[in-house]
Amino acid sequence: MKRTKVTNALLRTDFGADILVNGWVRSKRGSKGIFFIALNDGSTIKNIQIVVDLENFDEEMLKKITTGACLSVNGELVQSV
Repeated sequence: MKRTKVTNALLRTDFGADILVNGWVRSKRGSKGIFFIALNDGSTIKNIQIVVDLENFDEEMLKKITTGACLSVNGELVQSV
């Protein structure tokens, strides 16, 4: 799958499409069973929010993701509400 820059991902309107974004973690926060990661690749000042469901990922792996970590994320594009 071809990488999508964050600036282009934020402009897309084909919600439900699978996309691949790469970037650095600006922040990470979590609550019951879900984590939110703000990811940025330098193509825009804005971040894209990655929503991580703990049922699908190892919590120990998520503990290793800290500010400044480099990630490659493949997932479904969902409209922000």
